[in-house]
Amino acid sequence: MNQTSSETGPRAQKLRSAAALLRLLGRVSTEDNQDPESSRHWQLSLARTLITPRGGAIVEEFFDGGHSRALPWQRRPDATRLLAALRNPHRGFTAVVIREPHRAFYGNQFGLTMPLFTHYGVQLWVPEVGGPIDPDNEAHDLVMSVFGGMSKGERNRVKVRVRTAMASQTQLEGRYLGGRPPYGYTLKDLGPHPNPAKAADGKRLRGLTPDPQTAPVVQRIFAMYLAGYGIFAIAEALTRDDVLCPSAYDRARNRHRDGRAWSKTAVRTILINPRYTGRQVWNKQRTDEVLLDVNDVALGHTPIMRWNRRDQWVTSNELVHEPLIEQHDFDRVQEMLSLRARTATAPKRAHRSRHPYVFKSLVHCGICHRKMQGQHSHGVAYYRCRFPQEYALTNRVDHPRNVIMREDILITPLDTWLVQGFGPLQRRHTIAALLDQAHTGIPTPTPTAPQGPTVAECDAKLARYRAALEAGADPTVVTTWIAETQATRQRAERLQHTPAEQETDTPQRFTEEQITAVVDELGDLVRALRDAEPERKLEVYRSLGLHLAYDPETQTVRASVDLAAHRWDSVRVRGGT
Repeated sequence: MNQTSSETGPRAQKLRSAAALLRLLGRVSTEDNQDPESSRHWQLSLARTLITPRGGAIVEEFFDGGHSRALPWQRRPDATRLLAALRNPHRGFTAVVIREPHRAFYGNQFGLTMPLFTHYGVQLWVPEVGGPIDPDNEAHDLVMSVFGGMSKGERNRVKVRVRTAMASQTQLEGRYLGGRPPYGYTLKDLGPHPNPAKAADGKRLRGLTPDPQTAPVVQRIFAMYLAGYGIFAIAEALTRDDVLCPSAYDRARNRHRDGRAWSKTAVRTILINPRYTGRQVWNKQRTDEVLLDVNDVALGHTPIMRWNRRDQWVTSNELVHEPLIEQHDFDRVQEMLSLRARTATAPKRAHRSRHPYVFKSLVHCGICHRKMQGQHSHGVAYYRCRFPQEYALTNRVDHPRNVIMREDILITPLDTWLVQGFGPLQRRHTIAALLDQAHTGIPTPTPTAPQGPTVAECDAKLARYRAALEAGADPTVVTTWIAETQATRQRAERLQHTPAEQETDTPQRFTEEQITAVVDELGDLVRALRDAEPERKLEVYRSLGLHLAYDPETQTVRASVDLAAHRWDSVRVRGGT
């Protein structure tokens, strides 16, 4: 999508350009199969072809690279900048030209965006209507709506073609389609890519081959399970024998995981992976697009990864890589897993939480620092950490089998602590503590003198350039001067409205009045905790950035409130119950 801005009139006009290139998944052998810079240049050239005969000139560009056209304008960086520029009374342009509407608008995005241009008095130019769009012209509205539908249809057709091609390549050719190789395999080179264009770019096919270090571990896991060992017993044995778990073996791609021991999940994932039989498998997961906010459909969708049913997996017809497990052994393991699994006597229903938890996702185990899970027993809410139940520790970590904390015994002391901290008696002490922590280690900023021309100087230059245009100066030369001065003016305007503290690299210093205002606001909030419903309590706790760490040895909870999520850069109040 290429967007440019233009203004027409009796003299040379100011123009702004906005460009956005949306990369389409799986699109090959098209005019967009090029680098973003080349695409930007040809789109810019075509935009100039439209505006130059009418006296327009491009002064700025907006180019969104790598963002799907399905994203609304508010979620594309440069498109968002353009929308913000529309609200600026000193924007310096009166029109925007879009070189290709199907790149700019997807679905009903035109209907959601055009009213903004009309409201702020900015024209929208497209070649398909020969100039500016008339918001009252039904034909123009119909043309733009058609382009939005074409854009959506093109994207959907691409998705269908790509998925169909990948399914065919998996089933008929057994081709490795990317992604990390499963534990037990590594990648090997299979020669040049069968697509001549990709082969010319140096791309090559890759396939799975057994990893000398981890392949025997996979075979051992299957053998132990067939011999009658349970999943946790297998994890215990591997950890005891110092066999690295998958996350520890490949730390580069698993930095977010602990990696200290084998988990039941890791063992089970290996046992149900059919690729160990030598066949390629695809479509185990899918990407669903769900509404980002059901109360604001204009925000568009967000991708969510979900597992497909086993009957939806696509498996290669032939063996395509060296198997680690025989097919009959794999089938026996799947049968044993299904027999040991709990089977429901009634049809499955969507999971629904019947019990509200006041501290949901806020309580952490003081030993392993993992979030504790909520559980109800005899009508009472508890929080449990069963780390040893999931990970085979083999006595490497001193962790009780179960760490349990009762919810109701914490609510009253916690609410009392919060109310006292922001109440009238402790109000001055809390403000002083916050003020001290807010300024700890923050040096006093040194104001810097403004650099470059000021806004007034830029305005004076622009007035002289306009006078030169009226006197008959070369429009091309003067328009270039105007564009440079407009950019300089915008920078000067941003510096003029930026506080001195933000002009330096030092953090912002908070005044006592600002901290007092926040304490007053939070004081009103926490006083409503006593009679609040559990769901409301949870909202308040989360808005305060509450973090609870339970120590099972001393049976105490360390509570911390992080006001950074509220209105602060780096302020924290700590306390315990």
